[in-house]
Amino acid sequence: MILVGLLVGFAAGLIWKGNRPIGVTGDYLVAIGSAILIALLDWFVIPAMGFSETMKLVGVALEPALGALAVLWLIRLAKK
Repeated sequence: MILVGLLVGFAAGLIWKGNRPIGVTGDYLVAIGSAILIALLDWFVIPAMGFSETMKLVGVALEPALGALAVLWLIRLAKK
């Protein structure tokens, strides 16, 4: 998930050019932290909801990246 966070932090710089209200390091740290947190939540919550093992793996693979992007977008929106 650290690698996912790094990739999302890099992608955020490409998506929102010149708009880094918390800086490059802040983007990377927020992306890594949110990706790890979302992945851990998915790992434990999805099976508790009764979904299959396959659904858990799909959720852990996709949702942290999308969630980290959403968190970075919300930070940019709040800093405007």
